[in-house]
Amino acid sequence: MTAHDTVPGDGSAGAPRRGIAARVAGRLGGGAVQAVLVLVALFWLVPTLGLLVASLRSNADNNSSGWWTVFTKPSQLTFSSYSALLDKPDFVDSFWNTVLITVPATVLVVVIASLAAYAFAWLEFPGRDWLFLVVVALLVVPVQVALVPVAKLYGKIEFGGFQMFGSITGVVLFHVAFGLPFAIFLLRNFFAAIPRDLLEAARMDGGSEWTIFRRVIFPLGGPAIASLGIFQFLWVWNDLLVSLVFADTDAQPMTKWLQSQMRQFTGNIDILAPGAFLSLIVPLAVFFAFQRYFVQGVLAGSVK
Repeated sequence: MTAHDTVPGDGSAGAPRRGIAARVAGRLGGGAVQAVLVLVALFWLVPTLGLLVASLRSNADNNSSGWWTVFTKPSQLTFSSYSALLDKPDFVDSFWNTVLITVPATVLVVVIASLAAYAFAWLEFPGRDWLFLVVVALLVVPVQVALVPVAKLYGKIEFGGFQMFGSITGVVLFHVAFGLPFAIFLLRNFFAAIPRDLLEAARMDGGSEWTIFRRVIFPLGGPAIASLGIFQFLWVWNDLLVSLVFADTDAQPMTKWLQSQMRQFTGNIDILAPGAFLSLIVPLAVFFAFQRYFVQGVLAGSVK
């Protein structure tokens, strides 16, 4: 046997031996594991299914039996709860208030954070690193710390019959202020990974900073920006704490309206169930509509 000969099966030649992580990942891709994951996902969707079925049953049926009985008595299904809910002007107003709060808060955070992240990543100005450290430090500030000081500040802002406290504008500004530190941190790290040669080539072609941001940074950063938009939209849409403090009855979103209906839960499940389902269907639609960009944003930077 020569020096180049190997004993079959000893693993000394051929394909390199895979590491423990690679072997575990390979086994997790098996059919049995995928079947278990599908079962877990279906089990995870049971509460949502129960909420949907409960929203399609009458109040009497919900009080007398569980939602799963609908599979043996499909005649219980009805849209009367949705019709009654949509006939309530206060619920319709709360839905549009939620839209008026969520859309501006999301757009403002995405736009401002994109511009600021580009400046922190690629522009040179005095105190840039120290200012970015301040932004990072703001990430650890909890929302609860600012509720009382900001409420006192809002109470002093009043002009032309408009009062900041209790208005939609006040809720939007609070969400923007607390959404910007994370947004700037996320986008700055993504923008900094863009090759410098692309920006230098654009500058050599006579492109201004605004042109570089609009033609180079913004298209390449689309996945990260979309991921940020989804996070911000979901966070603001599902928020209850901020609206409880800063929104009055005329500016209350759906989460606050639903919370006000929980004082007599056993008597108005026909209102809470369809209201809660309508409240969650919009974020789900937004997530699935931009799921491709969300996955790209999450994986951005993991493969060079």
